[in-house]
Amino acid sequence: MSDVADDGQDPALRVRSYVLTQGRTRSNADLPIETLVKVTPQGTSAAPRLQLERKKIVGLASSAISIAEISAHLSIPLGVARVLVGDMAEEGLLTSYKPQHAQTGERPDLKLLERVLDGLQAL
Repeated sequence: MSDVADDGQDPALRVRSYVLTQGRTRSNADLPIETLVKVTPQGTSAAPRLQLERKKIVGLASSAISIAEISAHLSIPLGVARVLVGDMAEEGLLTSYKPQHAQTGERPDLKLLERVLDGLQAL
């Protein structure tokens, strides 16, 4: 029997996403994928004690980075990245900067979405 699933992925990796989010598909903090996050001083000091993925997020967020970029860099599903980042923001480990359209209820700027897509494709 093979240790690799039909889709070429290790079966343990599919379970891992579920474990990372404790089975949740949403965080209490509803953050759009284009939300920028940056590590806080509290996050920097907590980094040595964090789980591997959270520690990597802290490292990536030393400068402002979008949730979509975090997902791509860590090779985790976007929903998992949103849950982890949302939890970390609620714990004070990250500061989030929601795009203005999210605060006013307007549709996102097309140019912003194109820049996010270009950035993801460049990874």
